[in-house]
Amino acid sequence: MIDPESFRVRSDGFRLDRIDPAGNGGIDKEEAKARVAERNARLEVLQELLWADGRHRVLLVLQAMDTGGKDSTIRRVFDGVDPSGVKVAGFKRPTETELAHDYLWRVHPHVPADGEIVIFNRSHYEDVLVVRVHGLVPEERWRRRYHHIREFERMLADEGTTIVKVFLHISEDEQRERLQARVDDPAKRWKFAAGDLAERTRWNEYQAAFEEAIQETSTDWAPWYVVPANRKWYRDLVVLELLVQTLERLELRYPPAADGIEDGFVVE
Repeated sequence: MIDPESFRVRSDGFRLDRIDPAGNGGIDKEEAKARVAERNARLEVLQELLWADGRHRVLLVLQAMDTGGKDSTIRRVFDGVDPSGVKVAGFKRPTETELAHDYLWRVHPHVPADGEIVIFNRSHYEDVLVVRVHGLVPEERWRRRYHHIREFERMLADEGTTIVKVFLHISEDEQRERLQARVDDPAKRWKFAAGDLAERTRWNEYQAAFEEAIQETSTDWAPWYVVPANRKWYRDLVVLELLVQTLERLELRYPPAADGIEDGFVVE
């Protein structure tokens, strides 16, 4: 059985290069696929129960390098889950209106309501990642944002949101193969942009930015989990297990039935 806590970032000495992106936990592909199907079925039940219970909110933050697999993780992990209680919010390049406000302004409206799971595909962390790597604001400004983010997430947690943050960890060689696959496959070329290659030259800068951001903001109320993601089938299993165990800890329950229903009704 996978223990999601083994992927949790706790130490001040956290280093990305000490985590094998090709790790598989000793599980083979066929076993993983069978477990994914079983845990996905369990997630379907728990998500419906979360929606019916209506007392909790769950926020899943997904971050990764380019080609890290955020989109495919969402598709596979939430396959078959009722979309009425699950939402995805993607955060790309900010608009002019968004840039005219503080950097959390565009994020806050998308956090989950009671009974919802919301998935952030990229997130407020872009403002200590891309902003840092490209020097879009002075260092003293983006460094202050670690504190802002910790307190923003503390507020969400205090108000009833369970926060799970996942970094999908791939290797530089794996990214190269995935970018090449986009070029080679006509059905995938729409995913490729010339800017992807320019960003790839900043690999080490992004790794340093992710490493520090994760270390600075992995807290008791909003922990980070670094998931090996070279093997997509293992990545899916770990994220599913993490979500299932998170929901099970909420001790969800169905709301009371309508008054008198326990006496039995006859529908004519």
